[in-house]
Amino acid sequence: MDTLFLHGLTVKTLIGVYEWERQHSQDLLLDLDIGTDFQLSAQSDNIDDTIHYGDLVQALREALAEQEFLLLETLAEYVAQFVLTQFQAEWIKVKVVKPGILAGVSKVGIQIERRQTET
Repeated sequence: MDTLFLHGLTVKTLIGVYEWERQHSQDLLLDLDIGTDFQLSAQSDNIDDTIHYGDLVQALREALAEQEFLLLETLAEYVAQFVLTQFQAEWIKVKVVKPGILAGVSKVGIQIERRQTET
């Protein structure tokens, strides 16, 4: 299996359980490792035969800007399902980092892995 990765992706969304966190959108950092098959695109050299990471970043940023979350876990699941369904990825690992939210802690975050479900 081949992997497309996007690390250090900055996104903005409304997130947090405390009222003071929910006053303004916050910057989050995402690391995405996306499982796909590059064989066709490697042979064709055609962007339409692969996951266009520019389109993915734009679509994800737009989607997250319109959403609200209480928990990082919920946001990570949203991102995973978005990429799996909208970009037909086979699997994804999502790491979400909320930098500078706790005094004395540079990063707080979570990481999940999801796969396409068989129907």
